[in-house]
Amino acid sequence: MKALVLAAGYATRLRPLTDDTAKALLELAGRPMLDYVCDRIDEAADVDELHVISNARFAADLERWAKARAGRLRPLVHDDGTRCNEERLGAIGDIRLVIERAGLEGEDLLVVAGDNLFDFSLGAQVEFWRSRREIHEGAAVSCVAVQRCPSSQILSFYGVAVLSENGRVLDFVEKPSRPPSDLIATAAYVFAGEHIALVADYLAAGNSHDQPGNFLAWLYSREPVYGFAFDGFWLDIGDREQLRAADEIMRKRLDLV
Repeated sequence: MKALVLAAGYATRLRPLTDDTAKALLELAGRPMLDYVCDRIDEAADVDELHVISNARFAADLERWAKARAGRLRPLVHDDGTRCNEERLGAIGDIRLVIERAGLEGEDLLVVAGDNLFDFSLGAQVEFWRSRREIHEGAAVSCVAVQRCPSSQILSFYGVAVLSENGRVLDFVEKPSRPPSDLIATAAYVFAGEHIALVADYLAAGNSHDQPGNFLAWLYSREPVYGFAFDGFWLDIGDREQLRAADEIMRKRLDLV
């Protein structure tokens, strides 16, 4: 299994912090947030390659970070060639680019956003995904990590899933005005290689290039997709308030306050 970290966005809501620094390299408790994501990927024993997609503005900075990182997996950085928010390829466009450039066709893929902070085990998510494949006798299955959200106001900002008793996604809506459940999708996905091959069909049909959840919403009605429900900490770092909160959380966890 290969892993891909999405880190090519321009984080306009975090300006001016992101005018000269890639969002994924902003520090939390003295370390780039990307380190924490890659630490979790390192713990997933099935993963034997780690790819990171960057934009052209910050690709050199990501390369320097990758060379200095002392993790189990050496990050392989890809430059998507864009230099501003208006040129961005979108998360799904970036996934397709890395698949083609790195020759990952047919590979199962763990996809994680570089701006998510969490403490659940990606290894456990992979094991859950594997158990769902057994239900389908080895056929292609994908899954997304989901968490219950107590706030109805927050639900509309995320992808929302409805699951069967065994975890299969029965409904999935990206940023719904009327959420069908209280389960929100995090940006941590395990895609079967056969399902990744469908990205080309998805894009050729004129669907959105942005947000993997849009691909998931298209995929679940065609192929088996499951929700890996977890308890624990998860934070999507989208603005300066969430960045401050994440920094405080990590400082407390590391006894730096």
